[in-house]
Formats: sequence, C-alpha cells, structure tokens
Amino acid sequence: MSRVDFYVLSADAPDARLRYACRLAERAVEQGCQVYIQTPDVQRLDDMLWTFSDGSFLPHEVYQGQAAAHARVMVMVGSELGPQSHRGLLINLTDAMPSDVNAYDRIAEIVDVDPERKRAARERFKQYREQGCAMESHNL
Repeated sequence: MSRVDFYVLSADAPDARLRYACRLAERAVEQGCQVYIQTPDVQRLDDMLWTFSDGSFLPHEVYQGQAAAHARVMVMVGSELGPQSHRGLLINLTDAMPSDVNAYDRIAEIVDVDPERKRAARERFKQYREQGCAMESHNL
C-alpha cells in the first residue's frame, strides 16, 4: 500500500503549491528518492524548478512518454502517468486520483487555500482511505 501525505498550506501566496512541490522534490532527491511530479501545467512547473530557490535549482526532465535520458535523472515532470523508473514519490498537482495508486511508494498531495482545490482534495482523501492507503496530514 502507498503512503499518502496531504500537505495543507495556510499561506495564500502566488504559486504556493508549485513552490512547495519544488521544495518537497528537493528534499526527496537529497534522500536518494526518484520523484515524478504530475501537473496539468508542465511548462509552468518546469520553469519553477529552475528558479524556485535563489541559491540552487533542481535538475529535472519533462516526461513525454519515454524513459529518462540518463539514470541519474532524479526528477521528472509530466501531465500523464509517470515512468516505472520514478515511482518513489509522486507529487500530485492534479485534481484527480493517480490512475494506479499502488504503483508509488509515496504520494504527496499539496492543498492550498483555494476552496475548490480543498473540496477536490477532500474527495481524494476519502478515495485514498477507501483503497487502504496509510494517510497523514500536515498543516503548514
């Protein structure tokens, strides 16, 4: 069973979800985890991964249905189901459940203050729980 962490943001800052996704991916990579970030806006997140921190950037590739170009690629970003090689952590920035919840070791859901996103996140929380996932919420 996958472990699912919901990170509930309290700040109403522009791009708060994307910035937190970048920081979460950076921490996972530091721990040796391969990360896939699923997002409806690949270009925006791609840009953010290069600029989210003044002191560093997070190397990554955009996934377009093919495997990583190099085994050292730790972060991939895409809008569809990620590659087999990057199933350590899924950061889900979509409003839908991943198609195969149990394909990932961990799943991170980032919820901001937007009421519609909160409603969709509550629905996913229920669905994850019904599938028997280990759940945890973090209020930030």
